[in-house]
Amino acid sequence: MIQLIAIRHQASVTIPTVGISQYIKEIGRGKQGARPLDRARAADLFAQVLDGAVSDLEVGAFCLAMRIKGETPEEMAGFLDATYERLHRVPTASGKPLVVLPSYNGARRLPVLTPLLAALVARRGLPVVIHGAATESSRIFVRDVLHALDVQPHDAVPTVDDGQVAYLPTEVLSPGLKRLLDVRKVVGLRNSAHSLVKLMNPAAGRAVIVSSYTHPEYAVSMGQVFELVGATALLLRGTEGEVVADARRMPQMDGYIRGRHVQLQEGRRGTVTDMPELPKAVDVETTAAYIRDVLGGHKQIPDSLALQVEHILHLADAS
Repeated sequence: MIQLIAIRHQASVTIPTVGISQYIKEIGRGKQGARPLDRARAADLFAQVLDGAVSDLEVGAFCLAMRIKGETPEEMAGFLDATYERLHRVPTASGKPLVVLPSYNGARRLPVLTPLLAALVARRGLPVVIHGAATESSRIFVRDVLHALDVQPHDAVPTVDDGQVAYLPTEVLSPGLKRLLDVRKVVGLRNSAHSLVKLMNPAAGRAVIVSSYTHPEYAVSMGQVFELVGATALLLRGTEGEVVADARRMPQMDGYIRGRHVQLQEGRRGTVTDMPELPKAVDVETTAAYIRDVLGGHKQIPDSLALQVEHILHLADAS
């Protein structure tokens, strides 16, 4: 049903043009005094962090400074530029757009249905990549649900076929990015990498990035990044930070076609009147059993997920 593919990638190293201490002086003056970096300088800074060209203390200073200041869309675009120079690019067999599903939040109160969304899209003939990592200590993550679905990893570099789902752990896409995500375990706070992974595109060719936010203000800033980098993407308020539309509601869904904004779905207030039959528990086995039932036609596809699939297909056609 779903094939899991893991790949390895060796990060490239570039020589920095400005030492990180100079950048920290600019971004580390607090929320009011800090100065934003332009896209090129942000890329240079992030390249040094990804390449391990700076000390652990400097990495911590960068993470805390950006956490307090907040990233501008220009800075995030620069961070993406540096990431793309080091990221393993994933080709598709047919040249169809690759649907990219980041999965980093996992399940807390609701089942993590990212594998279901991936399978529903793949069933319509598109290649799909899920990338992710466990960024919390007490949640159910997509990799565990995939394992329960008898999905085993492959150690060969993949070309993703139409109708196939590949799972790529962050560390095999970019070891430097995974190291930055892991800083949270030490300092206890999210950093720029946690936002970047929801925006990045690992595809070698055309792609549809499916991304989600947890607070409305992020919808604006993330949309501005998609516009700056010319991405084709679907952006919505997902389920507990996952990219799956909440089965209990009809969220607003915004599209970006090569950077141009289009509204795909108007959000509706409140819960849906025809509530789907969702699992009462979020554990791995219960979630996997529910996904099997939906894919087998024994349970109804939630309306919001069905519409999300159609919007993804529309964006793929327009990409």
